[in-house]
Amino acid sequence: MKAVQFTRFGAPDVLELVKLPVPEPGPSEVLIRVHAAGVNFFEVLMRADRYAATPDLPMFPGVEVAGIIERTGPGADRSLIGTRVAVPLFAIGRGSGGYAEFVAVDGGAVVPLPDAVSFEAAAALMVQGLTSLHLLRRSPVKGKIVLVNAAAGGVGSLLLQLATRDAAKMVIAAASSDEKRALSLSLGADHAADYTAPGWQEDVKRLTGGLGVDIIYETVGGAVSKAALDVLAPCGELVLAAMGRFGLEAADVEHMLDDNQSIKGFSLLPLLTPEGVREDLAALFELAAAGALTVIDGGRFPLHQAAEAHRAIEERRAVGKVVLVP
Repeated sequence: MKAVQFTRFGAPDVLELVKLPVPEPGPSEVLIRVHAAGVNFFEVLMRADRYAATPDLPMFPGVEVAGIIERTGPGADRSLIGTRVAVPLFAIGRGSGGYAEFVAVDGGAVVPLPDAVSFEAAAALMVQGLTSLHLLRRSPVKGKIVLVNAAAGGVGSLLLQLATRDAAKMVIAAASSDEKRALSLSLGADHAADYTAPGWQEDVKRLTGGLGVDIIYETVGGAVSKAALDVLAPCGELVLAAMGRFGLEAADVEHMLDDNQSIKGFSLLPLLTPEGVREDLAALFELAAAGALTVIDGGRFPLHQAAEAHRAIEERRAVGKVVLVP
């Protein structure tokens, strides 16, 4: 089979297509022909050795796939053959191997995928969908004014929709281009701001009547986090989901303490349980199947164009979810 690996850190071109044996499903395992593999920003950082953790080399990236069960191992339920499934590899202790034509996993790890949900949408609803759900659980939005940074991205585009469903008082989408802001508004945001424009914070303050926002969902990090503090209301929360990209200084934190503001860290994996993942993904798939949650296609690339998929994310050209289609 074909798979993608990198044997050194660097630019997208370090990603190379290699041939490997098709994995043989072991006891209780199923072999899945991959139809869509999600591409994530943290994988872009990992490839460049800019992530919070440095992976061992060679590295075969990819932590979420969707496809069809093609074969079963000893003891696995043969009736599963032909079933459409999603596999959150990251939630079952598998931090690699998704950029490939086949994966073999324990049969109990797969989540049934409704016919009305595409493989590409399923890939978007694993890391990004679960992240959005848990962000809202960590900091509920009912009756609150919220700011979603990178609102047209994989997480942001889902998060703003779910925040609207959860009765946020106002959802302000922050994005870096006219196209991305228009998309955010079409998905239900009440207002959109350009967080790359000088003075954007004043526009947000005007939108909130000078009060500022109650919750900032921050997935970008660095200077963007620091700039966003200007619009955080007294007693507000900055929910930081940009692992390894903390950009606040001691003076920023001291100012937050003076205003009774708080920083809430966010890391998805410690919040997950096997049963919770299955239930949450089933709920997300149901919303998508019913048309109540729109998944944005950020681009589909064949395996041999994995480097281009990474460039699309790295250069912030992509909206929604980027996937590989073996």
